[in-house]
Amino acid sequence: MPAEFIWNVRVYYEDTDAGGIVYYANYLKFFERARTEWLRAIDVEQHALLREHDVMFVVKSVSAEYHAPARLDHELKLTLGIEKLGRASIIFVQQAWCGEQLLNTARVKVGCVGSDLNPRAVPPAVVEKMRNSVTTKTD
Repeated sequence: MPAEFIWNVRVYYEDTDAGGIVYYANYLKFFERARTEWLRAIDVEQHALLREHDVMFVVKSVSAEYHAPARLDHELKLTLGIEKLGRASIIFVQQAWCGEQLLNTARVKVGCVGSDLNPRAVPPAVVEKMRNSVTTKTD
């Protein structure tokens, strides 16, 4: 079982601030894209989840620690691991790296909700795909 999912992204001018470094909030965008690409990689299509199961994923909380800056044209390696896979939530640990330099570490709690925004269990088939991917702990 892989320990983490990896997604690469290049830093563009639009990602930087006046100082020429990646604007702090853009790491959240990068991490969101990595989670979306991970779902695609494990064959979980978000529109189908909503259509077939009336569930979607929403971010409940984020904590991030900034270790070093990324700059224009850097190629970042984004990693994703699951710290905890619960009945209706997932805690991801995501990191951004430039070469061997750790730039950012975030913990992102994502909830599974219905179209009414009330909590729902993650569908069993999705749980199984997640467990077979990067899961480290389960409830």
